[in-house]
Amino acid sequence: MHYFITGTDTDAGKTYVTCLLLEALKRTGRSAAGFKPFVCGGREDAVHLANASSETLTIDEVNPVWFKVPAAPYAAALMENRSFELNEVITGFHELTETNDHVLIEGAGGWEVPLNGFATMADFAQRLALPVIVVVNNKLGCLNHTILTVRNIQARGLTCAGIILNHVKDERDAASISNRMVLEHFLDVPVLAEIMHGETEIEWPL
Repeated sequence: MHYFITGTDTDAGKTYVTCLLLEALKRTGRSAAGFKPFVCGGREDAVHLANASSETLTIDEVNPVWFKVPAAPYAAALMENRSFELNEVITGFHELTETNDHVLIEGAGGWEVPLNGFATMADFAQRLALPVIVVVNNKLGCLNHTILTVRNIQARGLTCAGIILNHVKDERDAASISNRMVLEHFLDVPVLAEIMHGETEIEWPL
């Protein structure tokens, strides 16, 4: 099974959570690879995914489209006067599936980040038709972002496999404590895990 990992915003901790999921899959004896097709800015996240993958992957296999400008892919491409082909990115994903039981695709930014003049990250995920996991920065204000994201995923005919609440900061407040209860009430998808700040290991299956 392969999954698309999206986040409620750029600070949700998608790479951190995706690496934990890759490590958890490997402990079950399965082969797993991380794939971050679009990176804008430093490639550190792609390096982390490569290191967490089962097989030795080059940085370009993990991250085929790299823009140096830290902006949305569409904006970064305009500023760098460059373009890319989505079909080639999809081919790169399918090549990883040939040698791995699980490929976890990590999006860039949030769900509807523009990729080019015609498509957003959500359109790209829709073409792949994979179940989607939503990583949430568990903080005040995340309820709106999470509910909008999950409902858009479902409206596109995709399966939202669940939500992972990630405590990016160590501090706890009333919102971070109550968010899980509220999301479980308003959404018909499971909270797969709640990752505390600094946690270095989770279990699979979630």
